[in-house]
Amino acid sequence: MTSISKKKPCFSINNQLRNYLKQYDRESDLPVAYQDMLRYSGAFPLIDKKGNDTLWESVVYDEYMRRELHDGLTMIYSILKSDGDLAVLKHLYVSRIDYCTFGNSNPFRVRIVNRFNDNYDYFYVKTADASRVYGLELEHILSPNRISYFVNKDTLIEEHIPGIPGNDFIDKYMNRKEVNKVRIAKEFVKFNERCFVRLLGDMRSYNYVIDITPDFEDEQYRIRPIDFDQQSYEGKRTMYLPQFFKENNKVVEYCLALMTPETFKQYQKEERTIISHRYKSAKIRINDLLSCMKKDKISTNEKIMQLKNELGEYYANKDFEDCQNMGEIVQKQIEYCLRKD
Repeated sequence: MTSISKKKPCFSINNQLRNYLKQYDRESDLPVAYQDMLRYSGAFPLIDKKGNDTLWESVVYDEYMRRELHDGLTMIYSILKSDGDLAVLKHLYVSRIDYCTFGNSNPFRVRIVNRFNDNYDYFYVKTADASRVYGLELEHILSPNRISYFVNKDTLIEEHIPGIPGNDFIDKYMNRKEVNKVRIAKEFVKFNERCFVRLLGDMRSYNYVIDITPDFEDEQYRIRPIDFDQQSYEGKRTMYLPQFFKENNKVVEYCLALMTPETFKQYQKEERTIISHRYKSAKIRINDLLSCMKKDKISTNEKIMQLKNELGEYYANKDFEDCQNMGEIVQKQIEYCLRKD
């Protein structure tokens, strides 16, 4: 089984990536920075509806800080959702701010509520990590999902990606009789392929969500990653294939039980064809992104050497030997995966 080597360091955004973000409207002036969020005066454990510790903490701020912070956070939400339309601000307020003490990014999760109907939404305030930005961009360009986020200096603002956490879905939903196990298996194969093509790692069940869409006769499923910290960082090839994580074993068992090798290859080819269409339609943008990636340092020399060797062995080809960094490996990997033969 696959395991993470060590906690990944945070890689700062360099000037070339910063210019890319400005060019594609991902850079925005924001009234609140990640460092401002750290100035809380107290915290208490966040407990879910069943009385379980969520491993998040709800944080509180001194009154003078709270008012200024909440005004800034509602402004950020309006930038994220309505291009900064000030008219929506009077309808919104911050009901809670949570802090995650584990993981790489130590995010703050902000709960925004509409005064008129009590409907709520979330967004996240994180440290701007280059690996995560590359992961978000590749997801936006090559996947069926669109991602809304902004960067300002060392702060990253991300929208909330709705869905049932993968671990909850596996534990609580997969055995329900109304669940279409064949469609779950099919989607996992496609998700596995999307991760491998663009080298997104660490897709254990708690790092993705399941989006369920009712269809006229049944349900459709979409697996969406929510953690992009491990974008092309690790050296092991299997790190980029969700099928090798023990947390996903139950879904893998469905795939083995419900699919033949021919069916698996069919879905794999279908997904690569769709990714190829997206790549061609956004070729200028993805080439700009990969140009930044090839001049950036987002992994260690040891991991770069390991990954290019393992991919070279996997494809039985020496083309990966010339790759000097993760950006070049990602570009070569995409080229190989999307070849028509």
